Amino acid sequence: MLKYVKISEKQFIVLLSLYIIGSAILVIPSIIVSIAKQDAWITSILTLIIALGIMPLYIALGRRYPTMLFTEFTEEILGKWIGKLFSIIFLTFPLVAGSLTLYNIGDFIITQVMPETPIVPIYVFVLSVSLFGVRLGLEVLARSGEILFPWVIALFSLLVLFLIKQISFDHFQPLLTTGIRPIFISTVHFLTFPFLDTVVFLMIFPYVKWTNKKRTPVYIGTLIGGIFLIIIIFLCILVLGVDQTSTRLFPTYLLAQEINVTNFITRIEVIVAIIWFISIFFKLSILLFVLNLGLAQLFNLSSYRFLALPIGLLFLASSNIFVPSGPFLGTYTLTTSPFYTGTIGFVLPLFLFVIDRIKKKLVDS
Repeated sequence: MLKYVKISEKQFIVLLSLYIIGSAILVIPSIIVSIAKQDAWITSILTLIIALGIMPLYIALGRRYPTMLFTEFTEEILGKWIGKLFSIIFLTFPLVAGSLTLYNIGDFIITQVMPETPIVPIYVFVLSVSLFGVRLGLEVLARSGEILFPWVIALFSLLVLFLIKQISFDHFQPLLTTGIRPIFISTVHFLTFPFLDTVVFLMIFPYVKWTNKKRTPVYIGTLIGGIFLIIIIFLCILVLGVDQTSTRLFPTYLLAQEINVTNFITRIEVIVAIIWFISIFFKLSILLFVLNLGLAQLFNLSSYRFLALPIGLLFLASSNIFVPSGPFLGTYTLTTSPFYTGTIGFVLPLFLFVIDRIKKKLVDS
C-alpha cells in the first residue's frame, strides 16, 4: 500500500513537531499547572527527557520492520489473528484521539471566537479540510507542513518577544512546596498527552526516506515539539501566574490577550489562534490518515482513499458520543486518558518489542 509514497526526513520532523504541538499548545498548561502548580516547569523539562528516552522503543520497531506498517508487523510478531486483534485495539486510538481533537477545535471556537455558532457546522468545516488533505495523500500533507511550519515558528517567536516585558519571576516561588507527588502525576499526564500519542507515527515510518541509521529525525521532531510546549508552560506561569493558568481552559489564548506593547500592539491573540489552527489541522489529518491506512491494510483493501468520507462521518459522530460535554472531557483527561494512552503508546509497543526479541533469539538458537 502506498508503494511509491515517500517523504523526506525534514518533512517527517515537521509533521512530528506539528503533531506534538497540536491541541496541546492550548490545553496542556492548564492540565499540568493545576496539578504541579508553580513547579510545572520542572514537570515540562522532566517529561521531555523521559519522552526522548521512549523514542528508541519506536525506532527499534521501525528499524526491525522498515517496510511494514504497525498493523502489519503486529501480525508478523503475534500471528495473523492475534495480530489483527491487537491492530484493532491500536486503531481505536486514532479514532478516540481524533474525536477529542475535533471536540477541542469546536469547543475553542464556540467559547472564544464565535460563541453563537453551533458546534456541528464547525466540526463539518474542519473535517472537510482535513479530509481533503488526507485524500490528497501523505506527500501533499508533508509539503504543506514544510510551507506552513516557518510561519508557526515566526508567529511563536513574535508571541514570546511581545510577552518578555510581562514576565514576573516571582510566580516561580516558592519552589517544591507541593512535594514530589504532584510533579510525578503531572509528568505522567504530560507524557501521555501529547508524547505517547506519537505512537501513530509507526504507521508513517515506512514512508520516510531514511538516510540516518539512528533515526535522529525522530528525536529532533520530538525535541522541537517539546520545546514549544515547555516555552508556553514557562510563559503561562511567568505571565499569568498559577491561579489564572490552572483555572482557564485555554490559558495560552489568554496569554496572547496580555500582550501590550506601548499601548499600541495589544490583544493580538490571533497569533495563538493561527499557530493552533495550523498545528491542529496536521494532528487531525494525521490521525485520519493513520486510521484510514490501518483499516485499509487490516481488510486488505487496494486503497485507503475511499474510506476517508465514511471515517470522517465516524469522527463527526464519535465527537458527540465520546465527548458529551467539557466537564466529561476534563474528567476523562485526568482519570482515564493516562491509562488508555499509556497502554497504546507504551505498553503495547514494549510488549511487541519483547515478544519479537524472544522470537528472534529462539530462531537464532
